[in-house]
Amino acid sequence: MLRAWKSYQGLAIDTGRIPGSPVPVPSLRRLPMLFRPLLALVLALCLTLVTACSGGAKAVDRANLTYQDIHNTGLANDCPTLSESARGTITLDPNARYQLREICMHPAEVFVKGEPANKRQEAQFVAGKILTRFTSSLDQVYGDLKLEGDKLTFSELGGIDFQPITVLLPGGEEVPFTFSSKELLAAATGASLTTSTDFTGSYRAPSYRTSNFLDPKGRGLTTGYSSAMGLVPAGDDFNGETVKRYVDGTGSMNLSITRVDPETGEFAGVFTAIQPSDTDMGTRPAFDVKIIGELFGRLEKV
Repeated sequence: MLRAWKSYQGLAIDTGRIPGSPVPVPSLRRLPMLFRPLLALVLALCLTLVTACSGGAKAVDRANLTYQDIHNTGLANDCPTLSESARGTITLDPNARYQLREICMHPAEVFVKGEPANKRQEAQFVAGKILTRFTSSLDQVYGDLKLEGDKLTFSELGGIDFQPITVLLPGGEEVPFTFSSKELLAAATGASLTTSTDFTGSYRAPSYRTSNFLDPKGRGLTTGYSSAMGLVPAGDDFNGETVKRYVDGTGSMNLSITRVDPETGEFAGVFTAIQPSDTDMGTRPAFDVKIIGELFGRLEKV
């Protein structure tokens, strides 16, 4: 901005004289050049004010948005959140029935545990890049919440509780898996929902492929060829990828609640899940996949 102002002050104005007038006036051809530094100064000042006044990313209430506001923006994949000041507690009645509803889990980071190059080293989780863009979150998941003594138990019942996701590893390998919360049975200690409540339990990770899927050689579980075209299986030792079967996996999940709003019953936090990757219908070994992301939900009395 200082350079623009100095340039404006030191600008040499091309003057001319109107015939019969002793007063020189600026040439009309130089008027646009005269205001360029001033215009740059104004634009720089406006940009500075906008940058200074703008805040960070804020949660958007999707209930107040139209289809056109959400379409192709990725907002539907984001989970709502609560402010840092939501540090309350929701006390539960042992004689009442509760449900956790509108649970949203948005994966932020995915790690894949692969075999190390050196056999003397232990396998470690390697960060991968999520290739799935706007359809990676679980949403509207619900289930029963029971209080028995000083123990809370959450049983998942349904919702949009699975999403196929593919991640790209640093070496170029793509690892697909089905991120899921199906049949999640998680428990936590305590008789209330607080900012230190942690649910831990297991869930079912369905197969990434279904029975009608065909691999590049036309082999499948209920359709396609029983073996690659032109080849006949020689026995059980040579079946390899020929024999397809539907294989479910088992994952473990931790739901860590860090923010609670007692007035609305909403809660937010983070989740961590570890589950197997796709096995190409039982013909390839599975990788362990760790998913970390944001958590949101609402407690309701039913």
